[in-house]
Amino acid sequence: MKGKEWYKADDVAEEYDSKRFSRGGRLIDRREKGAVLDALSPVDGKRVLEIACGTGRFSVTLAERGADVVGLDISRAMLTQGRQKAHEAGVADHISFLLGDAARLPFPDNYFDAVFAMRFFHLADTPAKFLAEMARVSKGQVFFDTFNDFSTRVVYNWLLPMGSHLYSREDVERLVEGAGLSLATESHDFVVPYGVYRKIPGAIASDIRSVDTAVGDTSVGERLASVSYWNAEVPELDGEAVERASEAE
Repeated sequence: MKGKEWYKADDVAEEYDSKRFSRGGRLIDRREKGAVLDALSPVDGKRVLEIACGTGRFSVTLAERGADVVGLDISRAMLTQGRQKAHEAGVADHISFLLGDAARLPFPDNYFDAVFAMRFFHLADTPAKFLAEMARVSKGQVFFDTFNDFSTRVVYNWLLPMGSHLYSREDVERLVEGAGLSLATESHDFVVPYGVYRKIPGAIASDIRSVDTAVGDTSVGERLASVSYWNAEVPELDGEAVERASEAE
């Protein structure tokens, strides 16, 4: 089963968090949430859109810190999990979960302070269209991650052929430029691919992570990183565009 079809299955949604973010996967969860918070903070009072929100891991984390969040996803089952998670965290009044297509976002231009997507672009069949839509509805910031083509992720893709798309830096630069964005900051991580961490106990994963981080802090390790986080900026609006954005609110 290919990526998108697999992702939308009901049984996948029910087990998604427990299979990926338990055991050594907790390290991945912490790192990803940290990357999002580092990029978007401070989030208190911000209007934020999450593309491919899944079970709401990031949406709930941002809502707990005062953001007003819209989470959009193509999977009804994932959205059900997200609503339950938001209710349990007491932030359901700060999150709206919507079923929708990221290539045709149902929002006006410049509507959100920030738009982000995690674990999305490796499954995106039309990445340029998706990023352009994210840029269109953001008036400040677009943040996303990619899986990289010069990394151990290549082996993982070969062993588990789910149709994941791997990106070079040049690919990302073309996407960012094509969407009318400018790249502000970037970071690169996980020489050891996600799949290894998910299969081992937390204590062992912590030791591996220490080595992974030490290697990743070198120029060679950065080049071999399997994941990159890209923080892009939307060009400043002119006076007329600012007025239109204010009217849309």
